[in-house]
This record gives sequence, structure tokens and C-alpha cells, in this order.
Amino acid sequence: MGRRRAPELYRAPFPLYALQVDPSTGLLIAAGGGGAAKTGIKNGVHFLQLEQINGRLSASLLHSHDTETRATMNLALAGNILAAGQDAHCQLLRFQTQQQKGKNKAEKAGSKEQGPRQRKGAAPAEKKSGAETHQDGVELKVENLQAVQTDFSPDPLQKVVCFNHDNTLLATGGTDGYVRVWKVPSLEKVLEFKAHEGEIEDLALGPDGKLVTVGWDLKACVWQKDQLVTQLHWQENGPTFSNTPYRYQACRFGQVPDQPAGLRLFTVQIPHKRLRQPPPCYLTAWDGSTFLPLRTKSCGHEVISCLSVSESGTFLGLGTVTGSVAIYIAFSLQRLYYVREAHGIVVTDVAFLPEKGRGPELLGSHETALFSVAVDSRCQLHLLPSRRSVPVWLLLLLCVGLIIMTILLLQSAFPGFL
Repeated sequence: MGRRRAPELYRAPFPLYALQVDPSTGLLIAAGGGGAAKTGIKNGVHFLQLEQINGRLSASLLHSHDTETRATMNLALAGNILAAGQDAHCQLLRFQTQQQKGKNKAEKAGSKEQGPRQRKGAAPAEKKSGAETHQDGVELKVENLQAVQTDFSPDPLQKVVCFNHDNTLLATGGTDGYVRVWKVPSLEKVLEFKAHEGEIEDLALGPDGKLVTVGWDLKACVWQKDQLVTQLHWQENGPTFSNTPYRYQACRFGQVPDQPAGLRLFTVQIPHKRLRQPPPCYLTAWDGSTFLPLRTKSCGHEVISCLSVSESGTFLGLGTVTGSVAIYIAFSLQRLYYVREAHGIVVTDVAFLPEKGRGPELLGSHETALFSVAVDSRCQLHLLPSRRSVPVWLLLLLCVGLIIMTILLLQSAFPGFL
């Protein structure tokens, strides 16, 4: 039996590092690049239109936004505003789609905002990537808004960015260990504090204003503004390894399905040092109000590189440094889907297809869809088929039928039993 393979949805002309999906327009936004090095590798943000064609989900390039010498390493989405981490800076972008009537492709390609003009003698690889194409009747405009430096270490790099629940603030973290909170869209700084000794690996903002940060100092902290509320201790009710230090790799808040006020926090723990025989990585679910661990389970010996939570909080998506992709049930932390070395190189980001807006239309008959991107420039699609469930009425009917059959068998075997 051959190895399971995930379909390739799109291939960019540069390494991909970040991914977002806009629920209202059905746009898949993938970003990356080769950085400032003069290697000839571009830097950009690609806006892909998702569509169902003959029962299959496909993506076509709608717009290519050039980011010049800056590769986008992380993304956050709030409505039609993107926050892009580019080197030591955070750049805000605003995008807008609109229908265009009576225009052909040649007329639309003449606007720089809609995409760069096709150059004469372009390399075949560029043509194949679809970097100059547009969809008939659809125009997308991208506008650069404010930009601000968010990291000030000797080798500065913004590693993570996220919006708060009402999209009025965004938080950034990077290699200097500081959390900085900014107003949107002015990027006026409203808060700054030292959260970790060393790099901040990830952060997440909850709906109640609490902020969770994880860093290379092996700590995971919960903050209310700049005040430390508590530290997370994942091994309280889980496995202990006296000789193997672990650090938190990722953190994400998620809803509790069928509980509108419920909240969960999910974290990934990986070995702090690479070992010849690597110990397992772990996935932990936390109570979102008390921040006590609810359950911890092993997620294999491949080192986890990224984490995503579906919109309803039902599923978790994981990527690994060896290119594998997995989908878990959030409630039980049970693995439902796994493709080994789907990319063959580190998975840099994963994102679920939203369950609102155009999500159900694009999802079709599947239960969920996860997108993954990697340094190999590919965006892959991972579909989870709908799990078949037996209706309650059918179970009751089967139970009644089983009872009647048992009575009839006893009556035939022992006349006069009843």
C-alpha cells in the first residue's frame, strides 16, 4: 500500500512561511520570500481565490503583492487588514476585492496595484507559477498602511503577531523577549514589557484580554496587560522527564464546541535540545479560565513546528520540522489524519478553512480542510472526510429488535419460558 499523499494546491516562486484564510471572500493568503539576500528569489504576498471545480477544491492566483526586499515570516488577519511580520518590522496591509465588468485580462493587468506587468522573456518557472494571472471579473487592490519596528535585539526579528478579539489591538513578539501591543491601524504603541529571557516563540490573545506567551526560556506565562497572572506547568498531571528539558513551541486559544462561553488553550511541548533518539512531543489542553491542564497526550517523535485551531475549536492542525501534517480532535487529542513527510521539509504554517462565510460552500462534503505551507514553496490541501455517525433512533430500533430476537430464541429453546 502506497504512502498517503496530500494534493498540491499551489506552488509559489519563493519559500512560503505564513498562511491565512479570509472567511468572507474565500481568499487563501500565502506569504514568504528569499529575504534581502541577492539570490534572485522574490518576496511577496500571494492572494489565492479558492473555488469548488467539479467537486474539488482548487486555488488560482488572484493577486501578487511585491514586498520588495522583505520576506513575510508571520501573518495575522483582521477583516480586510493583514499584519505582516517582515524582519524587525510589522507592516499593515489593507486588501479589497470588487467585481469588474467589461474589462478583459489585458486591461486589468495594466494596473500595478492588481499585479506586476508580465515582463518580456520571463523565466518559465515564473510563468508556470501563475504569478501574473487574474480571475475574470475580479479585481483585488492592496494598500500599504502603517509600518513600525517591533523588535530591537542585535539580530532583530519579529517572530509572531496576533490581533485581539475585536481587532482594535495587535500584539507582537520577537527575539528580544519583549511583548509590544499596538493600536490598529495607527500602530501607536500602548504597552511594552519584558516577557521572556530570550526569544518569544509564540503568543495568543484571549477574548478576556489575557495574553499567553511562550519562549525559549522554557516558560509559558499568562499576562493581564504587563502583570504576570500565572505560569503554566504542563507536567503537573502528565509525564515527567528528569533528564529531558522541554520548551513550549506554540500556543493557541480555541472555543469549546457547543459552549459559546467556553474557552480552551492548547500548547505544544517539544524537547529543548535535539537528541539522537528524540523523545516524544506533547500536546496539552488547558482550561481557558483557570489555566490548569486538562489532558496531555503524545503527538509522536517528530518535532512539531506549528499549531492551528479550527474556528469552532473542534480540530487541531499540526505541522512538523520533517514535513508531516496531522489533524487531531481537540476534545480528546486523538489523531484523525496524518500524512508523513507531506512536504519533505519543515512545515512553516498551517491554517483551517473557516467554518463561516464561504467556508461551508468550499468545504463540500468533507468535515474540515487544513492548508499547509513549507519552505519547499508549496501549499498543500488536507481534507478530512465526514465521519459517519449512526442516528440515535436507529440505535434504539436495533436495541428493541435485539431484545425481541433474544426473547424469541429463548422461547424456542425453552418452550413455556414465557
